[in-house]
Amino acid sequence: MRFLNFGSLNLDKVYTVPHFVTGGETLSSVYYAEYAGGKGLNQSIALARSGSQTFHAGKIGSDGLFLKNELASEGVHVEGIYENGLITGHAIIQVASTAENCILLYGGANKEITSTQMDKVIENFDSGDFLVLQNEINDIDYLISAAHKKGLTIVLNPSPMSESIRNLDFSKIDYLILNEIEGHVISGEKSPSRILDYLLSHYNHLKIVLTLGAHGAVYKDNTQEYRQEAYQVKVVDTTAAGDTFLGYFLSIVSQKSDVKLALRVATKAASLAVSQKGSSSSIPFLAEVIG
Repeated sequence: MRFLNFGSLNLDKVYTVPHFVTGGETLSSVYYAEYAGGKGLNQSIALARSGSQTFHAGKIGSDGLFLKNELASEGVHVEGIYENGLITGHAIIQVASTAENCILLYGGANKEITSTQMDKVIENFDSGDFLVLQNEINDIDYLISAAHKKGLTIVLNPSPMSESIRNLDFSKIDYLILNEIEGHVISGEKSPSRILDYLLSHYNHLKIVLTLGAHGAVYKDNTQEYRQEAYQVKVVDTTAAGDTFLGYFLSIVSQKSDVKLALRVATKAASLAVSQKGSSSSIPFLAEVIG
């Protein structure tokens, strides 16, 4: 079983600030750092560190070669990363004193992937393999259709949320991993239970994980439901929490076929991630999570 993560590769420019800057305000940051980032890259590192065979596909510019090297150093296969983008995608991240973050994205090369490049990558994978997608690259609807034809198990994390997500063919998606805000946009509902009920009433084949921040996470499909409470830790930076959770959940559930275990391990991994600064650098290794 292999994971193909067709996802974003970003340069994360992180500014630590007293509070999020508001309209018309000029605010001095108290700290600056630059990291390898992008939801795609973070999730690939989480998958690799949790013990899964991981392949990353995407596109960078010549200014982003260190992102490819970063993934390779984690044991991720990087043959599917194209280097002919105009400029590498990047993010400007504000981290407030409360440890909350807000992010401004520029897609860059992440939005320049051609259908020919997508087809060339997908043809190397078969039924039984997983395709993991976020919403930081172009034409994910094309990727969903191409992967569905090959019989891949398709995982969608609809982040960052946009109206285009509502137009995707959810009948071809197997796992939907999302937070409450994303669930509200898709369903129109606000409470976790109503979000889950709406999604399953329309797509009863879905396996859904709804993350609830400080309240943990809940899994539901058409036969079972499990809830996992969050671990209490000192929160430093939540940037990679969701990506860490996703990588560990998928890795454990694919290896053990145990949803309750996967929820527990993924929640613990995410709690370790939020206790450290940075995005990909904060993702724990499996030995740290189960030790």
